Amino acid sequence: MFFSKNRTVFKESVLLQEEDILSDLTGNKGSCLFLGRYALAQVEAVLRKRNFYKDAKKKKLWPLKFHMDYSEFPLQRFQIFFQKEDLQNIVVDLKIREGTFQPKQKLSSVLPLPSFRFLILDWLTLQNPLQEFSDERIPLPGQKHPGLNLGKKVLDIFVYLARINRLDGLLAYPAYYHNALLFCRYFQFLNPEKQAEVLAIQKALKKIPFKELAWIVHLDCLRDQDNNTYKWEAEELVVPLNKTLKMYMNSREYDKKVKQNMKKIQFTVDWDCYRKKRNDETQIP
Repeated sequence: MFFSKNRTVFKESVLLQEEDILSDLTGNKGSCLFLGRYALAQVEAVLRKRNFYKDAKKKKLWPLKFHMDYSEFPLQRFQIFFQKEDLQNIVVDLKIREGTFQPKQKLSSVLPLPSFRFLILDWLTLQNPLQEFSDERIPLPGQKHPGLNLGKKVLDIFVYLARINRLDGLLAYPAYYHNALLFCRYFQFLNPEKQAEVLAIQKALKKIPFKELAWIVHLDCLRDQDNNTYKWEAEELVVPLNKTLKMYMNSREYDKKVKQNMKKIQFTVDWDCYRKKRNDETQIP
């Protein structure tokens, strides 16, 4: 929402069929429908068909309550709560929209498109409000409760929605470095330099446990080759569905830029910084 190779190639797999979305209400768009197309009952039907309800019941997260906020349409907020609509009971918190994205600069000679239409994930939280963290099980930065382990299943639905609505892909802005590392199992950065940056950190610190690495970056204890403090800045992560866009992101040109930039950057941990901040109870629960 993750990296083992220098080059991540998204391989599309159709995990939903046309009938999984009960009907496409194209032509009946409006801010009172999910993405301007789907009634809440249809959204619930998809979640049921994809066994989201079954998984929730296994985790004792039942009954579920749904809420959709259309006040900032086309940006919409879709929330699922356990038992009642209370901030302490949030299971899913999603901010989503369709939008046009214009790259800041020309990506490649093989990309003639001036702009792209994406299904954009502005925010996504998947958590189990019945579970808490402990000294043995610390949270990742930004986490209030342990996750649901349903990220791949939810992502499959988003990819399918983007595909049947003929969008160019799925786009997300990872708020934290560890989000980028996780998302890179399925996404690629549009900018190969950013892809190289994330991979270079992982490669340099591959012996450090994932959660510890997440906190090292979040607490500003990572240093670059010039001994400057590394600070995470979000950029566009993409699941490409457009044929031309997929061709670029799977190209030798993109791969070459990633490898070249990985050779230019190095990272080390300021362990004194990390130990000091880690001992501060206000920093890490």
